[in-house]
Amino acid sequence: MEYYRQTQLKDYNSFRTEALAKILCCPKSVEDLRKCLSDYPNEKKLIVGGGCNIFFTKDFDGVVICPEIRGVRKITDEEEEDEDIFIEVNASEDWDELVAYCVDKGFAGLENLSFIPGTVGAAPIQNIGAYGAEVKDVVREVVAIDMETNEVVSFSNAECEFGYRDSIFKRTNKYVIISVVFHLKRTFTYTPKYFDLNKELEDIAEPTIKDVREAVIRVRKRKLPDEKTLPNAGSFFKNPCITREHADLLIASYPDLPAYHQRDGLIKTSAAFLIDKAGFKGKRIGNIGTYPNQPLIIVNYGTSDGNEIVAFMTEVRNAVKSIFDIELEPEVRIY
Repeated sequence: MEYYRQTQLKDYNSFRTEALAKILCCPKSVEDLRKCLSDYPNEKKLIVGGGCNIFFTKDFDGVVICPEIRGVRKITDEEEEDEDIFIEVNASEDWDELVAYCVDKGFAGLENLSFIPGTVGAAPIQNIGAYGAEVKDVVREVVAIDMETNEVVSFSNAECEFGYRDSIFKRTNKYVIISVVFHLKRTFTYTPKYFDLNKELEDIAEPTIKDVREAVIRVRKRKLPDEKTLPNAGSFFKNPCITREHADLLIASYPDLPAYHQRDGLIKTSAAFLIDKAGFKGKRIGNIGTYPNQPLIIVNYGTSDGNEIVAFMTEVRNAVKSIFDIELEPEVRIY
């Protein structure tokens, strides 16, 4: 395994911002990964997968680790007739390729998460979600390396401490995920959860998982830019949760404000709606703007300086705070 010094990170983040890594390594096995951690015990560590939820504003003074650990293992024999299917997938596998594989095999559970960029290892860190589903719904186990002890550790679903776009892995930043075990199903019945997806499927009496995947892809392609041609990191902000009283106050002025009741009594609303009403839908300042079809996505029209993205993000947050008294929280990790 090679170590690279003062390496450009532009190709390691989907916003395509420039920064140098003091050290970069790309371990292709668990053994290589553990060696990297033991060779540089005192350096700061940053784990990068597909780079679809991160960008850089400055050089990284430490070790950037970009694992290339691939492989899929079916724990359940396909010839068995059990309803439950378990597959273990290594962290560097492409997420959407995994979803396509499962849909092709008739394994239900991931179809609503189609066409999300990134790697399998990143999915539980962010607890990715879309169209009424979250990855926590199908994660049985996460296997990782503790970067402090260099030991392999296993987390049950409960031990992952999943939250909205959150997990123990995101909060502690001390684990490198090496594989994820998914609990999928052989049978499938579509449950309407999300307006856009329901509308896309309204002419199909009993949608299959293939129908759902194809519908999700069509909706996402209409709404979302391709990061390869227009650099972005997908949804930039989390959908905020506010009190019932705050929501009622806003609905008095904005009757069409999306409002979804949460188990903890709070109301989740739409960051895209707030950004739109604050006047930032399709707005561009210099090289940075929001995508015209989806204001929740900040796009890079031509800068290599991550600080320009931060400046634009701050403008959006300040406008939403001023109008709605809501603090938008970024989903994207900023370094």
